Amino acid sequence: MALKLKFAALSDVGRVRSKNDDSAYAGEYLAVLADGMGGHVGGDVASASTVLDLIHLDRRHTPDPQNALPDEIQAANLVLNELVAANPKLSGMGTTVTAVLLSDEVLHLAHIGDSRAYRLKDGVFEQISRDHTFVQRLVDEGRISPAEAQLHPHKNVLLRVLGDSDASPELDVQQLPVSSGERWLLCSDGLTDVVADEIIEQTLRTTEDMNEAVADLVATTLHNGAPDNVTIVIFEVISAVDEPHVAPAPDDPEPDTGQLTIAAEGDIKASASLLRHEISQRPHLLVGAADLATQTGQIPVVTQSTGERRAAALLTHRSPEASDALDPLDSVTSRGRWFLPVLLTLMSVLVVIVGAWGYLWTQTQYFVAPLDDKVAIYRGVPQELGPLSLSEVESVSNIPLEALPAYSRQRVEGALHAQDLNHAQSMVHELLITAKQNCPVQAPGGDETQGDQEVVPDYCEEIMQ
Repeated sequence: MALKLKFAALSDVGRVRSKNDDSAYAGEYLAVLADGMGGHVGGDVASASTVLDLIHLDRRHTPDPQNALPDEIQAANLVLNELVAANPKLSGMGTTVTAVLLSDEVLHLAHIGDSRAYRLKDGVFEQISRDHTFVQRLVDEGRISPAEAQLHPHKNVLLRVLGDSDASPELDVQQLPVSSGERWLLCSDGLTDVVADEIIEQTLRTTEDMNEAVADLVATTLHNGAPDNVTIVIFEVISAVDEPHVAPAPDDPEPDTGQLTIAAEGDIKASASLLRHEISQRPHLLVGAADLATQTGQIPVVTQSTGERRAAALLTHRSPEASDALDPLDSVTSRGRWFLPVLLTLMSVLVVIVGAWGYLWTQTQYFVAPLDDKVAIYRGVPQELGPLSLSEVESVSNIPLEALPAYSRQRVEGALHAQDLNHAQSMVHELLITAKQNCPVQAPGGDETQGDQEVVPDYCEEIMQ
């Protein structure tokens, strides 16, 4: 029996974050959710790039479906590495990914990070994905209980994500038989951190309208404070004949041959136009940072190979005439022999102008990094040009690096880029809270040096003041 997905999706920035680092896509054969690592300038870039690199899989027949989804996620990870190589200020960005691909009567799942996939099938509600977090490891080892994990100060410390830290991250991959009528929910940790599984289950069981269900869960998250972005995808497996496919009217006109060629060469605006047109040809929902990227034209494409790969993937099933337009060799030949010397001359002039402008621009940037084993705010960028440093110390906090958990310390050592000085000060404040939570809690009147109690480091007294 032919199956497909009926879906609903919604994303909200929450009540604390200044931008949405989550992205999600839902279609008739693919659903994917990515939660960009908060606190990084590139969290939204990482999630949007990853989701947009997977949407071409949303088709009824996918060759080798068992390997297609994990292979494409690994390829998306390489794109993140390319983005960081071309723009060092994105260093340290990362994203979770939880994705499912429907092929015949099997749902292929690939997962990394702490976003989650839940299933309601035959009356049984269960979490299918497994969190790749430090706290989940403690639970697996029997060192703490699941109830204690919910209150652990480091419950959001990730052990595995996509990003520039690992060229080939380990994914959890499953193949699950599916049948008409079962329901699934994909979500970022912005939901599960503040809404209990029992409420998620009740909503999934009792709310027939999936759009109403995602709206209710987002509203509950906002009511509970929503300290993080929240993104939810709900889909139900249905018979393909239950709801006949009606092609929606495209939001964007058919790209002409010139646009396709430019997209293949990595042009951001052409790629955005191509993406909007291609996904408008089929039922889908795109939410969060990925939706914003396609609407504004800020698609994360930085190299020719990245542009070629994304354009070629989207145009796999287009007519041969359209696909022929993607041949970069034909495009180069038509420009003539005079093009290269003129281009080199113009590039030389531009390098001088951009270099001067670039240095002035660096002096408007801020980042958080170590200074003499303390957390400090710098003005500039963490780069050097020979003897010239492109940054200087703005202020030094009283937070010792050793007061931070390993994950937070690694982030600081890799330099956390801020949008402005206020953002940098806010990041330092969050690190101070993290450092305080990392200090042992002493019972009133207790002696930290007696019994089995944990000795309080000297720095805890300093940061608690």
